[in-house]
Amino acid sequence: MQITRILGGALAAFAGAAISAQAATWDMPTPYPDATFHTVNITEFASDVAEATDGELEIKVHSAGSLFKHPEISKAVRSGQVPIGEFFLSLLANDNPAFGADSLPFLATSYEEAERLWAAQKDVIDELLDEQGLMALYAVPWPPQGLYTTKEITSVEDLAGLKFRTYNATLEQFANLAGAAPTQVEVPDIPQAFSTGRVEAMITSPSTGVNSKAWDFLTHYTDIQAWIPKNIVVVNKRAFRRLDEDTRTAVLDAAAAAEARGWEMSQAETAEKVAVLKENGITVSAPSDALIEGLRGIGEEMLESWKADAGEAGASLLNAYRQ
Repeated sequence: MQITRILGGALAAFAGAAISAQAATWDMPTPYPDATFHTVNITEFASDVAEATDGELEIKVHSAGSLFKHPEISKAVRSGQVPIGEFFLSLLANDNPAFGADSLPFLATSYEEAERLWAAQKDVIDELLDEQGLMALYAVPWPPQGLYTTKEITSVEDLAGLKFRTYNATLEQFANLAGAAPTQVEVPDIPQAFSTGRVEAMITSPSTGVNSKAWDFLTHYTDIQAWIPKNIVVVNKRAFRRLDEDTRTAVLDAAAAAEARGWEMSQAETAEKVAVLKENGITVSAPSDALIEGLRGIGEEMLESWKADAGEAGASLLNAYRQ
């Protein structure tokens, strides 16, 4: 009887150790603060994964660039330093122009158009990420991008000479074509960059404007709805394959839910955050006809340049989008 109890206890201990050995923690770097709706959505995604796997896979979210700075996140996942991460999709546009299709000015300016563009873009993105040892889990758009400035802007000519915040190659090209001076600034550094005069203008979402408390350092927001870019969550393929089948399914199911939820959150975010900008004293206005005409001209020029660089993949993507 004693032997039976001992053996039973030993087997239970062994089983417990085996279960514990199977449990895993994935560190997940993200670039934005906890209050940003993308990070809120990711936190819920991580919670869904933990619940669906009974805690066997825990995703630990490291927000606001605290583990890796934004430009380093894709490389960290690719190299296996971390198994999963989030970043702004068009940051990879230097690897292939197809990554930057959603940041082309005035190509997709409504959520309906943005959804069609993602449907056209996704197969190309999946193939390109696969070559890097990565796999897309889901993508969520930002609200339509608006123009933030320290003065009223009524035409493209008013942007000439302004120090213009950029965060990828596409926006750098935009700033140059507008006659502005491009300056690379990441989200956490926006307030200081404006306050010290390092930048005087930027194009970004109402979300980033509110989270940065833009009213502390600028005065005008022009609702140009220039483009609707996306953040993407990717996983290292080797790390994903090491998961058992049930856990892989749980991650994919949670990712699908996060994408659907994230698109809804983005749309709700737009009206809410524009209202907050107004409440805090920023002058919110629709763009003048002259400004829109000038900006669309820049967009057309950038699209032609993009098509030349993007080759067959770009042409296929555009054809699918415009069908």
